[in-house]
Amino acid sequence: MTSGWIIIGLLAALALWTVAIYNGLVTLRQRANQSFADVDVQLKQRHDLIPALVEAVKGSAAHERETLDAVIKARQAAVAAPSVEQKVTAENGLTSALGRLFALGEAYPDLKANASFQQLQGELGDVENKLASARRFFNSATQEFNSAVQRFPALLFASALGFHSLPFFSAGDNRADMERFPTVKF
Repeated sequence: MTSGWIIIGLLAALALWTVAIYNGLVTLRQRANQSFADVDVQLKQRHDLIPALVEAVKGSAAHERETLDAVIKARQAAVAAPSVEQKVTAENGLTSALGRLFALGEAYPDLKANASFQQLQGELGDVENKLASARRFFNSATQEFNSAVQRFPALLFASALGFHSLPFFSAGDNRADMERFPTVKF
């Protein structure tokens, strides 16, 4: 009789321990999801500024059609990206295209002096700073979640319960493109 109570007590303790780990993983996953939602808000603001910026550039650098098309295509790809991994890749492409667009401001004095371009460039710079902060928070929350999923004993049942590591928001393979000096046509 006593050994039966001991077994029941051990099973109850194991069940409580499993529930505690499960709830901890759910909390961490929700924190990572919320932090990505914060990144998404900043990305939306960035996406909203780009059409006005492209219009401002068109007036001063109309023959830079290739650069303008690249920005528009990169924005469309970023808006349409369905998953976190695809968003990261698309946003990195958009960042690279925006870098080439801002380089036009250096090549065209009229564009650089354009008040609308300057205002949009300032607003986009502000959004980029907020986005960088949101990305850091997302990567921190993702690191915390991924560590919890991969640590013992959670790794024994995390995958079976639907907990999988999340991707980080990094420059990845596009880092070289983002750091390359843009070419400007005259």
